[in-house]
Amino acid sequence: MKQLELRLEARPRGFHLVTDEIVRALPLKAVPAGLLHLQLLHTSASLTLNENCDPTVRGDFSTFFDRLVPDGTPYFRHDYEGDDDMPAHIKSSLLGTSLMLPVSRGRLALGQWQGIYLGEHRDQGGSRRILATLTQ
Repeated sequence: MKQLELRLEARPRGFHLVTDEIVRALPLKAVPAGLLHLQLLHTSASLTLNENCDPTVRGDFSTFFDRLVPDGTPYFRHDYEGDDDMPAHIKSSLLGTSLMLPVSRGRLALGQWQGIYLGEHRDQGGSRRILATLTQ
């Protein structure tokens, strides 16, 4: 088993394809068959697996979640860090902060059109950390 902490650069609010960045940071080639667990170490961002080809999908995700849980909702009391504070926590809980992915022949065994998204739900989220645990 190998465990690493990855740091993703700060990104603007939205959904960002981070598959290549994660793969480059991990020793996947040494794993003939195994599992990769990714745990995002934050409560205002998320990880999800979805369409990796058409960037309009990521924009549609943003539009949907921003309408589902809008900033500045008057009945939210947790707003210590701004109008996007509580909405970011809810989006993080809806989408989740972890992924369990298969590794086969030294590569992530994803579908042809699947990619790992970082959902950044804050206007000023900053860099994000992911704990990656690779087992074989």
